[in-house]
Amino acid sequence: MNTINSLLDKIEKAKALDFGTIFNQSIELFKKVWVQGLVMLLLTMLLMVPFYLIMYLPMLGMGLIDPESFQNMENMGDFRPLLMIPFFIFALVFSFFAMVIGFGMKASFFRICKLKDLEEMGADDYFFYLKKPYLGKVIKLSLATFGISLAATLLCVLPVIYVMIPVTLMNVIFAFNPELSTSEIVKAGFKLGNKKWLLTFGLIFISSLLAGIVGMLMCCIGIYVTASFSYLPVYFIYKESVGFDKKEDNQSYGMSYE
Repeated sequence: MNTINSLLDKIEKAKALDFGTIFNQSIELFKKVWVQGLVMLLLTMLLMVPFYLIMYLPMLGMGLIDPESFQNMENMGDFRPLLMIPFFIFALVFSFFAMVIGFGMKASFFRICKLKDLEEMGADDYFFYLKKPYLGKVIKLSLATFGISLAATLLCVLPVIYVMIPVTLMNVIFAFNPELSTSEIVKAGFKLGNKKWLLTFGLIFISSLLAGIVGMLMCCIGIYVTASFSYLPVYFIYKESVGFDKKEDNQSYGMSYE
């Protein structure tokens, strides 16, 4: 497994990567994992259904009990903001849980990508990082990425564009280095993000655009099939920049990290 110093050293000494090579590798891996990518996306959406219900059921119940309540809200300007406070609280809680679920599911998908790419033995466990001993770390990293994204948003548009790359790379770094602390993963994400920012941004942009276009051509619903393609360049950027130690990586999956 990588310690933070060895990981940062590998990132610092990472070779130059070719856009076309990474893109072609992503296409080849997508042929192997498109089913797993689709399942991951559908499971993520399914896990979020209860939170949608929690958020909207109070308003739905209020409408069923008193159909004129929403009209009354429009006529009571002083009352409406107070009534909407619980909704905004639910929305904030939902957003956080959505980040936790999304972060954990993507990390698990990256693990599956490694298994398929290197033809290793292992189960397609879509909830691998949403269970002990990793869930606590996923929650902490979700809080960290939320804070970073919020701070960048408050600083206007350009910082958001910049931090989206390190934040994205934190996910794949965690997937293969779960033993690192939250602060170490954030540090490594920014280190790799700074070194490969332009390449990563270009690959994510082009792969997302291609996934969207192909998905739309497949009667729109196809976008659920192609969406995972946009995650694959990040996997190969990590693989080619840091690499894997097969023995140590497999051992690390069975260890407990708090």
